[in-house]
Amino acid sequence: MITFWLIVGALIVVTLLILLPPLLRRGNSAISTTPSEVNLSVFRDQLRELDADLAAGTLSEVQYQNARRDLESRVLEDSGTTEITTTPSAVSRWGNISITALVIAVPLLAISLYFILGTPAGLTPQIPTAAVDEAHPATPEQFEAMVTWLAERLKSEPDNADGWVMLARSYTALNRYQDASAAYTRAVALQPNNASVLADHADMLAMLQQTLQGEPEKIIQQALKIDPDNLKALSLAGYAAFEHKDYPGAIKRWQKILDLSPADSPIVASVSASINEARRLAGLPPVAAAPAESKALTQSNVAKGTVSGTVRLDPAFKARIADTDTVFIFARAAEGGRKPPLAVLRKTVKDLPFDFTLDDSMSMMPSLNLSSVADVIVGARISKSGNVIASPKDLEGVSKPVKIGQKDIVITIDSEVK
Repeated sequence: MITFWLIVGALIVVTLLILLPPLLRRGNSAISTTPSEVNLSVFRDQLRELDADLAAGTLSEVQYQNARRDLESRVLEDSGTTEITTTPSAVSRWGNISITALVIAVPLLAISLYFILGTPAGLTPQIPTAAVDEAHPATPEQFEAMVTWLAERLKSEPDNADGWVMLARSYTALNRYQDASAAYTRAVALQPNNASVLADHADMLAMLQQTLQGEPEKIIQQALKIDPDNLKALSLAGYAAFEHKDYPGAIKRWQKILDLSPADSPIVASVSASINEARRLAGLPPVAAAPAESKALTQSNVAKGTVSGTVRLDPAFKARIADTDTVFIFARAAEGGRKPPLAVLRKTVKDLPFDFTLDDSMSMMPSLNLSSVADVIVGARISKSGNVIASPKDLEGVSKPVKIGQKDIVITIDSEVK
């Protein structure tokens, strides 16, 4: 907006520079000759003519004297009339009035016409959304342009906390996770007591690190201190406890989500499934089954985001592992390279071969699950350290890209992670 008004001011100045010089020159070159001075000049010319006629003998002395008296009488009569008002003072006065009128009128007229005929609303900074509405969704190029515009705007508005959150979520949608994490870091610095922003930040860090342990877990605890009922922070805290094999802790976090959520909430099914998985690993019986109608709905919802099959170990690698080594069974998006897992299941080598089913309840981050993509790569990895992040010399096997809902996938662990 400031730039716009600076341009307007410059154009007004240019206009005045064009209009004012002629007025100023006109004032300086105003006629200062009076009628008396004109009459005297004519009198002298006519008197010289009378003298010439007298000398030539055209006029007698008497005729000469009579003509001269008549000439003098006319001069005296004319010299008594009022002077013309084109004196310097008059010209200067009216010139100053004209100049003042222009200086005031030109800016007022220009601004008034803009507010009448122009688009004042266009001065309000907005994210460019041309040709973007429900009927015409933004193309990838348009979305990229909007994100770029927002990033540029935040350079001049570095304290716009909501803008940084929007930028972080936009980067996430573009799979620019490092940029999203940096934007969340800035948003948290501006809103250190916003539990939702803290949970989003922890979610993004976990996505980058492929684990909730460490800094993400610290941020989650900070969010829960601020808002103990924040659903996303509770969900992430449950997954963090699950990674530590603290199954009672995971059950406690997830049960609180159920206590806070309506019975018909779409998250109830996936959270209940996670609780049952934690109870199974803790040696506890599963919770009571849902009523038939709800159970059918739950199974239908889960089926929308599942893949299943069998994991086997190549006998050639049997001597390199122990029965207690951890096996991670995972699925990640087929497009975009080696992205964070959409679902993870932890087993041990002694369970192999193992028939698995991965679903949305096993996502590491609620915002990224199997239902959010069409094709996935399913894999299994053996880790001696038990770390969800792949390390050199871990053993791994992966499938070709498969559709969500695919069954009977066979994964053979037969290669070493480089």
